[in-house]
Amino acid sequence: MQLEQQEDQAQFKLKNASASIKERRRRGLTWYPVTITQEDIGFGGKVVLELERPAHRQDLHLFQVGAAAALFSSAPGYSGPDRPVVSGVVTRVRRNKLVLATTKEALPDWVRDGSTLNGSSPNGSTLGIDLTFDEVSYREMNQALSAVMAAHGNRLAELRDVLLGARQATFREPQADDLFYPSALNDSQLAAVRHVVTAQDVAIIHGPPGTGKTTTLVQAILETIRRERRVLVCAPSNTAVDLLTEKLAERGVNVIRLGNPSRVSDLLLQHTLDAGVMAHASYAKMHAMRQTAEQHREAASERVRNFGFEERQRRQWLKDEARTLRQAADDLERFMTEDVLESVQVITCTLVGASHRQIRHLSFETVFIDEAAQALEPGCWIPIAKGQRLVLAGDHHQLPPTVKSEKAAREGLRETLFEKCIQRQPHTARMLKVQYRMHAHIMGFSSEKFYGGQLVAHASVRDADLAAYDPRFNSPRFNDPRLSPDLPVEFIDTAGCGYQELAIPESRSTANPEEALLLLERLAQLLGQLSEPGEPTEPDQRPLTIGVIAPYRAQINYLKDAIEDSAVLNDLLLQRRLSVGTVDSFQGQERDIIAITLTRSNTQGEIGFLSDIRRMNVGMTRARRKLLLVGDSSTLCRHPFFGELLAYVKGVGGYRMALELSREKIAAHTQ
Repeated sequence: MQLEQQEDQAQFKLKNASASIKERRRRGLTWYPVTITQEDIGFGGKVVLELERPAHRQDLHLFQVGAAAALFSSAPGYSGPDRPVVSGVVTRVRRNKLVLATTKEALPDWVRDGSTLNGSSPNGSTLGIDLTFDEVSYREMNQALSAVMAAHGNRLAELRDVLLGARQATFREPQADDLFYPSALNDSQLAAVRHVVTAQDVAIIHGPPGTGKTTTLVQAILETIRRERRVLVCAPSNTAVDLLTEKLAERGVNVIRLGNPSRVSDLLLQHTLDAGVMAHASYAKMHAMRQTAEQHREAASERVRNFGFEERQRRQWLKDEARTLRQAADDLERFMTEDVLESVQVITCTLVGASHRQIRHLSFETVFIDEAAQALEPGCWIPIAKGQRLVLAGDHHQLPPTVKSEKAAREGLRETLFEKCIQRQPHTARMLKVQYRMHAHIMGFSSEKFYGGQLVAHASVRDADLAAYDPRFNSPRFNDPRLSPDLPVEFIDTAGCGYQELAIPESRSTANPEEALLLLERLAQLLGQLSEPGEPTEPDQRPLTIGVIAPYRAQINYLKDAIEDSAVLNDLLLQRRLSVGTVDSFQGQERDIIAITLTRSNTQGEIGFLSDIRRMNVGMTRARRKLLLVGDSSTLCRHPFFGELLAYVKGVGGYRMALELSREKIAAHTQ
């Protein structure tokens, strides 16, 4: 963890040193402009500031209680890496206001000057506030690790020993009435829900791509809250937390989302803690107290001609009264918050969000962690310490957690708690076996290689290729006879074509322009014969979607430039029906057509991080109807995974040599 923190801090400084205020604001790292609306003296004589951004500024942001932040000025002479700042900690965040407890006993002149109405920003202020490096997450993870290591003779010690394999996980005997809520789950999904209900220590829902993991997890939560007063539901990413919050709310669950939702929707916003407090019966009283306190503060600051003893006394009374009212309002807000949290069935948050001051004192019988196979182990221990039993959901054959320090990764930080438990106590896991996304041929290789051949394609997708979407995809005039008939899986082998990769040393990236063009030409040829590419033939059918994946940023940039030269593909890009990105950007998503350029082509047989076969598993299983792969077998097949992949593609009839194809004819389709 220390290695990771050091590397993360170094990258943060490098990334933000040259970023503009506008860019930092877009990333959620900056509020600008801000004005000082209140100034107090806090603990130890340090200045406490209330800062406000313009009411129209509704950008999403990453500010939260406990985050380190720094006040800065954009005025001439105060920019650059050595600009003066006032550092502190965020102690309150409320929409467009936050409170910063600073480390200063007096504010420097540039802060006073920047808060006056003579600046260059829209509201006159030249002040802004930046989030500084996120020490909070690391502090909470380190505290959680310390607590777990020190645990002895308590429930946390027992859960630690179960999860790490030193103690056997136990389950009670299932009962006929275990499941109450009606559902349309399949047999493996129902088995997973029963497994969760009967678990006494830990249960794992193993959800391969397209098998309905989220649906199953929501059903398991519904069954659990029938027996328990309140549960905690976490995930490492805000997006996953938002999705679970939405799904639970749709099922009528009383759910509160802690933290800032990453996707703004009315459904999500009404389930935030702020919304719960605003709907409380005492909210109007608290609001009136704060308004009166503000009026008293303003009155105490008014300029008068005659400033004598009586005026001094009056001002002191107004200040004291304002302070008393603010304190009473704060106490009432704490009461309302506790009242809201007391009545909810589910609290959702990120892993680090489980340390939120509003729920620090709460404990839960069951803690659920989604995307657990993408979560750093230290982060998982934060919510686990608050529970009596644990449910993990995820898939350790998909993307691993992001670890920025290679040394930390090599020394074990990339190995997740999910993996440790499923390897050491396999009986704790139930795998979902019916997938609802892919054609059976797209699913086949992934099923054999990663899931023991146990996946089954549901009847609704088993034969759902492009021809099932639009019969013209199988038209004799549509396909070049030397190309495969439009099979769901196709691999175009560039071996012998001389398509050599190009290394970009400055960015440590790689491109292969000719391979990229071949892939785009094949895509354009597939779509070019349709009068309206991607338009559904049936009124209730959704438009065709395409994803283009490359493992390297340089290749992605080349693809994006080249797409502009193809009328067919560029139209789809503008309509947002075609997207280009890395595997990571497609995690949790799906497209009708997925086209992957494998990029690497060299005489040394070096394939870089293509050797992370979990990423390939994610990339290939994003496809619903068509998976198109383009690569150099002479380079790729030095790795056994790609040798097996090619053998599979040949077995389903989708393998073609690029040398056999008429490049001129394919190109003609793009004209």
